[in-house]
Amino acid sequence: MSSASDHELGMGRSIPRRDFVSGVGVALTGSMFPLGSAGSLASLVERRQESIDPPARSGMRGTHDGSWETAHGLVRGETWDRARDTGEAYDLIVVGGGISGLSAAHFFRRQVGGPNARILVLDNHDDFGGHAKRNEFRHDGRLYLVNGGTLNVEAPSQYSPEAAGLLWDLGIDQTRYWEGTESVRRRYAELGLSHGYFFDRENFGEDRLVSGWGRGSWAELAARTPLSDGAQGDLVRLYEGRDLVDPWPGLTSDEKKSRLARTSYRDWLVNVLGMDPAVALMQDSSGHLFVTGADAVPAVYAWEMGYPGFVHLGLEPTPPQRLINEPGGSHGRENMARAGAGRPTMYFPDGNATITRLLVRSLIPDAMPGASMEDVVLARAAYDRLDRADSMARIRLGSTVVGVRHLGDPDTAREVEVTYVRDGAAHRVRARGVVLACWHQIIPWLCPELPDTQQEALRYGEKAPLVYTNVFLRHWQPLVSAGISGASAPGSYHQSLGLSTSLRMGGYTSGQNPDEPAILRLSRYLYEPGHSRREQHRRGRRELQRTSFETFEHNIRDQMARMFGGHGFDPADDILGITVNRWPHGYSYSYNPLFEDPRWAFGTPDDRPCVVARQPFGRITIANADAAASPHSDAAINEAYRAVKELRERLG
Repeated sequence: MSSASDHELGMGRSIPRRDFVSGVGVALTGSMFPLGSAGSLASLVERRQESIDPPARSGMRGTHDGSWETAHGLVRGETWDRARDTGEAYDLIVVGGGISGLSAAHFFRRQVGGPNARILVLDNHDDFGGHAKRNEFRHDGRLYLVNGGTLNVEAPSQYSPEAAGLLWDLGIDQTRYWEGTESVRRRYAELGLSHGYFFDRENFGEDRLVSGWGRGSWAELAARTPLSDGAQGDLVRLYEGRDLVDPWPGLTSDEKKSRLARTSYRDWLVNVLGMDPAVALMQDSSGHLFVTGADAVPAVYAWEMGYPGFVHLGLEPTPPQRLINEPGGSHGRENMARAGAGRPTMYFPDGNATITRLLVRSLIPDAMPGASMEDVVLARAAYDRLDRADSMARIRLGSTVVGVRHLGDPDTAREVEVTYVRDGAAHRVRARGVVLACWHQIIPWLCPELPDTQQEALRYGEKAPLVYTNVFLRHWQPLVSAGISGASAPGSYHQSLGLSTSLRMGGYTSGQNPDEPAILRLSRYLYEPGHSRREQHRRGRRELQRTSFETFEHNIRDQMARMFGGHGFDPADDILGITVNRWPHGYSYSYNPLFEDPRWAFGTPDDRPCVVARQPFGRITIANADAAASPHSDAAINEAYRAVKELRERLG
């Protein structure tokens, strides 16, 4: 993407990946080591990273090295026949320590086993939370927080009684949240900042950042873009809805929606409305909720999410409750329903890591000190207390499960054996029941005794690969100078970016002064247009798994220099830290009428793969967001509730 040299971009400078671990400088630069000693540098950095709490570790996070290798070995056929029997026996073992797994442990204690239930949660990462993790940066003694994955609680008033009840049990008080955050939520608006668009030279002929998107006249905005005269006219026509001709004047609203469901948004723009392909590329952000190009987004979903190009069709609104009650439908459709329903989205300083930290507190109180949703933000987790023999609930990190089987016939067995690998050694533990709260595609490898039809359904979905990158800035004056708090960048390496949400919770306040440090969140969605949604996910995952941190770092510095260099940004001096949260298996797969799943994309038939996949098997039940074909946090909670209810019926 760049013509700037590594030196100009600051690739040789020290950043947290090399020397700023948890705010403690250790002056590790390549010049300190003789030629050929890169291994020594990498080893020293790795030791420094391991010496601090997981949220403060920088570089490549998310599915970090050390968390995925054992599972890949399992898929390749590696076996662990000589596992050591630990002699441990539990009432419940949960495989997966994300929102769904921790919620399952919480529900089991409340509804089945009581406070004396012995519970073990196993997770392959070095931190709990699954996709709901947090990143920490420190500078001059001050802590800066941001989400490393799951971002928010969308329209919490639309949560089910079970999901809403869990939030309440954890102490999440929505009224208190809004009262506490009111004073700082509008900080960016007070500074006059707006959303922008970045046009890169590779796709649009030149690098140009345009602020004020959606404000004022579309003709004035279009004139400020590098688009051709014809494309500028199409942009105005699209957003103002002028001169758009209804291609189906004789059809009813429902009939038009049916046709839009079989037409991609890109085809709608280019082939039906006649828009310039450059204008269609600008709308490619419609695919980011699905992690595909707009060629794999049904036009009806784009309409329901409020994207332009449909005002002339006279479509009748889809009742929001109908969308919410379609768990087999697209999560983009759910987003549209949630957007106009009930209380607005809640953002915590570390995203939904606040929820998982509160869940840990409910399970192991002395591992997460404090007593409120406010104080959990600054609480320091006691990782050495997560897995103690004297605790009724235990969370064992760095433990990849490789086998789950009934000890005897599944219909009559009284126990389930779980084999996991930790530090290269295999161990066996037993439980009265098991909840598999890991993602669906790995389950057939863990539990080959499942029926063939269920294994096939578990393998159906392809989770979407995505990257949440957090860049710790020395100050954010360049963004104020540019007049933006966030921007879309279609076609660029990271397709969107924005300052972390302005928040105050308890003793934590995000940076309010542009001369102070701040965190810039960047999102990268990996896909290859021209294929089905599932195939785009597969290809994107392969690309992500091949991408090094150095490649990310170079592209981050390059893109930010091109966007903000004219506003005083220096990538060599103004970047204090970079954390790349890599999620090869990110969003849960949801059904798409353009390709393999037209019958499942609308309605809730019982033969949907997610329904077949989540059926209980003996004393094994299945939770996680995949079981709902929805990536929302409340879906993960709802599926945990169902899995525990099914297990309770089997335990008697």
